[in-house]
Amino acid sequence: MRNHAFALLVAATLATVVFAEEEPTGPRPPTPQIRVTATGKASGAPDEADVHIGVVSRAATAAEAAEENAGRVERVLAAVRKRLGEKADVKTVGYTVTPEFTYRENEPPKPSGYSASNLVRVRTADLPGVGKVIDAAMGAGANQVQSLEFRVKDEAALRAEALRQAVTRGRAEAEAIASTLDVEVKRVLSVEVGPPEVRVPMGRMLGMAAPEAMSAPATPIEAGKIEIDAQVTLTFEIGPRP
Repeated sequence: MRNHAFALLVAATLATVVFAEEEPTGPRPPTPQIRVTATGKASGAPDEADVHIGVVSRAATAAEAAEENAGRVERVLAAVRKRLGEKADVKTVGYTVTPEFTYRENEPPKPSGYSASNLVRVRTADLPGVGKVIDAAMGAGANQVQSLEFRVKDEAALRAEALRQAVTRGRAEAEAIASTLDVEVKRVLSVEVGPPEVRVPMGRMLGMAAPEAMSAPATPIEAGKIEIDAQVTLTFEIGPRP
């Protein structure tokens, strides 16, 4: 009886060993997959414009330059608000008072006075009237337009459309590759989204205004289109066709 029990134990042990040897060892084979990168584009008409208008004044002393600049800025702001209304979105985004120097060869720099600079940002939804806003500011004493940038309030909607196009294009490319390889796309394994690229139309740089510009026709402005590019990288599992 004892010998019979020992034989059963040995048989059970051997069976366990055999079963353990049949378990797969090492890493599983990689999942067959296709990885594609695709881009999508969306565009829309801008509905806002940011104009950065500068007023630069020069005088012998810092106090004189600052005082003269303050008066000119007040006139510029009044002209802009008259054009856009009292609720116009206008604010100062930069102000400096700095010494100026004259430079001559083989001589140290010599103080020549001070300059005061005030940079004002005007935001407006009246895109057809942007040129007239610039002209009003210039006529009131502004002497720089540092930038003109068009914007769209609902940028997220444009980006979503660009992403949809990118994903649709990526899936189509993966299916075209799979069809050529005589396999099919099974499921999405991963999605990577790159940073969006926004192309904003910029107005022309006007720089310093010429005196005769005050009586010239309104400055023409073309808004153009705002474009957003989205990029996605998609990884798909592939397998044999049924």
